Amino acid sequence: SAGPQIVVSVYGPDFFGHDVVRGYGAVHVPFTPGRHTKTIAMFVPESTSLLQKFTSWFTGRRPEFTDPKVVAQGEGREVTRVRSQGFVTISFNVV
Repeated sequence: SAGPQIVVSVYGPDFFGHDVVRGYGAVHVPFTPGRHTKTIAMFVPESTSLLQKFTSWFTGRRPEFTDPKVVAQGEGREVTRVRSQGFVTISFNVV
């Protein structure tokens, strides 16, 4: 479905105090008037090899998306390994 979306990027400190991505998600903005509550399934990209996982743990640098369009479109995401990372609930008041 087409239309405007809200892309959410959540960041937080890791074990070493570095600000790292905690999750990405996207949801379409409703058009019908009224109050709408949407739950966004969040995900994070994952390293594909043990070496990458160790390096990202050791350096505190996790894989992240540089273009929010990847999150919004979902295209190409199937070739990227991602891990489910909780949910964010968002409320819209549409007039």
